[in-house]
Amino acid sequence: MATKGKIETKKSKKREKIIEAASELFSKMNFHEVMMEDVAKLAQIAKGTLYNYYSSKEDLYFSIMVLRMENLINSLREKIKIDATAVDSLHTFVIHNYLFFVKYSCFFRMFQRDSLTAHNEMCTEFKSKKCELRDLLKEIIVSGKNVKLFRDIDTEFASDLILGCIYGAVNRAIDKDYKLGQITDHEREDLLDFILNGVLWPDDSQIDTHFKEEKQLPLKGRTIVITRSVEDSKDSSSAFLDAGADVVSFPTLEVTQPKDWSDFDDAVKSSFDVLIFTSSNAVKMFAKRCQELELSLDYSSLFVIALGKKTSALCQKFSIPVNMVPKEFSSLGLIKELSISDFKGKTVLIPSSAISRDELPLALLDLGAIVKKPVVYSVSVPKEEHLTQAIETLSKAKPDVFIFTSPSTFRNFLDIMKISEPKKYFDSYSVAAIGPTTKSEIEKENVHVAIMPTTEYTMDGLLKEIIVFLS
Repeated sequence: MATKGKIETKKSKKREKIIEAASELFSKMNFHEVMMEDVAKLAQIAKGTLYNYYSSKEDLYFSIMVLRMENLINSLREKIKIDATAVDSLHTFVIHNYLFFVKYSCFFRMFQRDSLTAHNEMCTEFKSKKCELRDLLKEIIVSGKNVKLFRDIDTEFASDLILGCIYGAVNRAIDKDYKLGQITDHEREDLLDFILNGVLWPDDSQIDTHFKEEKQLPLKGRTIVITRSVEDSKDSSSAFLDAGADVVSFPTLEVTQPKDWSDFDDAVKSSFDVLIFTSSNAVKMFAKRCQELELSLDYSSLFVIALGKKTSALCQKFSIPVNMVPKEFSSLGLIKELSISDFKGKTVLIPSSAISRDELPLALLDLGAIVKKPVVYSVSVPKEEHLTQAIETLSKAKPDVFIFTSPSTFRNFLDIMKISEPKKYFDSYSVAAIGPTTKSEIEKENVHVAIMPTTEYTMDGLLKEIIVFLS
């Protein structure tokens, strides 16, 4: 069985090598100009070997087209399943298509050309996949129209315009020779905002987190204090600034790599079946260390779980395929979904922080799993140069809401500000917690938590709850 598995893995890698080589040639030349000998030469295999995989040039061409389209559509459907609204689904559709086509730029050139009109089964299947992608977008538009999130715009017309915008943005990225890591959040969101402005009702109660005009600024005049890590402070503030809030970014954590990597190195080099990322910091440090070790993991044999959209998106950035994102973006939410899964005898790797909690590992042990939880990052109180300005700004502000995004951000805030009586300090303010674990930690100090998302334990989820609370 092991030998058969190795053979299949070897075949799969060779097939991908052939596809990459053929995609490059088909993207640069017309179909009739590409010879099978050219593909074999570029893929560095014998021509006879190539014919063991594909019976003809036509078969090779449409296999590429169908395979890539299937991967795109399947990954889109998985991501859209967890979206709460049509706006979220449109966001997923636009950004995922954009990043996918930039990543597979050769396929995109083939996809755009699409002038071959062969009359065979593969050609018919590819055309069907193109229609499926378009129909998926139309479903999103119709669902948004049904609940009055989107204008009563012609669905066919809207889908043509949206796809045109995406393809135009991809062409621009390819012309500028952008790689995935070079595409900024700003560039992606500009594309999304451009599309959303065309389909959303011009009504501030319907526009979710996109507030461009003054009448669409539900947090105007409100001051929000956000406690996060030094690295995340800027990203966390942007949605609240867009909503009109005055934001005080107060860094309470600094992420550092562990002094000793030996536990992680041993764990990642050994065999494991499931990989769980509980935070974006875990993904960054995991990817960084694997790169330092020059370690290339075979993710096709792993089941990868990411807690939250941001963690999942970062996995994608580092080419780590995600098989599952829990509906509730927390360890507790994951535990609920794992209770029906068969983990008996499976080895689970959880790259963690030095102060991570044990609910998830203990739950997995109860399910019969073998759990490895190596430390990949530590958190400490930020250096003084990161705190001086924040403390001064906070002393002059009149906060409406304090946001805490983890138990550590709350504990460190108390230490930094030398708060000996938390209940008394926060009596004049509203306190928001990103999830139940953080809420529980805050309430241990008899501090009332007035705001917490119900299922989406993210900054976007908090933003929505804060807007409702303050209005």
